[in-house]
This record gives sequence, C-alpha cells and structure tokens, in this order.
Amino acid sequence: MNRLQLEIRELVKKRKAVLLAHNYQRDEIQEIADHTGDSLGLSRIAASSNAEVIVFCGVHFMAESAAILAPDRTVLLPRQDAGCPMADMITPEGVEEMRKRYPGGTVVAYVNTSAAVKARSDICCTSANAVKVVLSIRESEGPIIMIPDQNLARFVASQVDREVVWWDGFCPIHHRYRAGDVLKVRSLYPEAVFVAHPECRPEVLELADHITSTSGMYRFARETVAKEIIIGTEKGVLYRMRIESPEKTFIPLSEEMICPNMKLTTLADVLESLLTMEPVVTVPEDIRIMAVRALDRMLAVPRD
Repeated sequence: MNRLQLEIRELVKKRKAVLLAHNYQRDEIQEIADHTGDSLGLSRIAASSNAEVIVFCGVHFMAESAAILAPDRTVLLPRQDAGCPMADMITPEGVEEMRKRYPGGTVVAYVNTSAAVKARSDICCTSANAVKVVLSIRESEGPIIMIPDQNLARFVASQVDREVVWWDGFCPIHHRYRAGDVLKVRSLYPEAVFVAHPECRPEVLELADHITSTSGMYRFARETVAKEIIIGTEKGVLYRMRIESPEKTFIPLSEEMICPNMKLTTLADVLESLLTMEPVVTVPEDIRIMAVRALDRMLAVPRD
C-alpha cells in the first residue's frame, strides 16, 4: 500500500468506520476497501456492521440507501458531486405521472434512484433480482411499472408473463453500445464468451452468452470454463475478476466503458472525508420511512 492508502486505513480504524467501495470504483480504492460489491449489497453490509461511520465510495443514491438502512450511523460520501445520470432521469413527479398513466399499476423502482423516488414506489429491485421481484407481485390491478431504466425493464419483460411498462431512462454508459460494438470485439476474440449487464440495449443482450448483474458477473467469471470473457459493463469490475481468476483473460466491451461519476472519488477525497467527517449524507425521516418500506418489501423476496 502507498502512503495515502496507509493513512486511510489508520483513519478508518480510528473513526470506527467501514470503508465500502462499489465495483466500479478506481482500483486503488477497491484495493483498501473493507468490502466491495454492488450498491444494495454494500448498504446491507453497512447496516449489519458494528461500524459507527460508513464511508461509501460510490455515487449519491448509494450513500442514501445506506442512510435509509442504517439511520443511526454517520454516512460519508467522499465526493458529494458524484451523482448518477440515470437516477436523475426520474423524479417523484415522474412516478406520479406513471401512476396516472397506468392506474392500478405497481411501481418497481430500481435501486439506482433517489430516496425520494423510492419513497413514492411500491417495491425496489436490483439488476440481480428484478425478475424475481416482478414475479413476486401478485396483487396488481394494472401493469408492472418499472423505473427508470428502459433496458432493464425490457429484459424483465422478456422473462415474465406480465405486462411491463417503463420510464424511458437509461444508463449512459451501457446504453451507448450497440450490436456492432459486440460483433467487432467478438471478431477479435472469436473464442471468447460475452457476458452483459441488463442495463445494455436489447440488441446487445441478444448477442450475449450470459446476462447478469455485476455480482453475477463475478460468479460467472469464476465458474465458466471459458478462458476469454468479454465483459459488457463498466471496466471497474475487471480489477477483482483478474485477481480472482488470474488464469483467464478479461476483455472490456470497450476501453471507454467508464463511468465518470464512479471514477470521481480519489484516495485524496477519501482521506479528506475521514479527516473532516464530511460530506455527510442524510435522508429526511418522513422520506426514509416510506423508502425503507420499498426496500424491505424487496428484501423479503426469497433469493432462491
């Protein structure tokens, strides 16, 4: 570890903190984190830990989720300006607009949304459990309303015998790529298998050998017999994959598949945050109570 990393680890211990890093964070941050993972998985770890301080290296909605599930802790987001364009595409007013458009529908909010949007929704989902969440909804007079990611919604619609409608949001990083990009990389690596995130366009998913969340990608990478794997999500996941399976070759769908918001956080930012105990992310209690209901309803859905 370098000097900054050592200083951070000393401060984490001093503050009785837990350092969480999303799978898309910079390699040097993932290297010293107590836990790496997806946004909800990290929030659940934070809520179940004994830490007094949660340092969330990710984007704003993730720190909010930690604050929703662990309201008695101090939640730090080292870069307050680290946002999520897709989460910003849906507002509480947009949720109400969809309810009016589809009376009796059940609103399923992707965890990649603000606390205020979660508070207006019926249940949350992740990319890993979206299909199971939708299948768990028994009493809905109208269609399943998925927000904000149109691509995740289209994928779910292809997997369930339910009417699914969606808000036309998207992740700019995944939505950018098309079938031609996949075919180009596959021509360079004809023996490789292609695993894609469901936030990708349908035309990309149609070419995938496997479609799964980031956590599912790690599992697939460990278990597949393939020696070359093309990865259709943000490049940050390659750090851990290469450590867990050094005998395999991991090829990003594109070298430019990088989330600028996820890469904002630096070691210097983490150190400064621990020194100053800022910026703190909080969720108003009235919003938190409503948002936690949507999260709890999701968490009650059996995993298997």
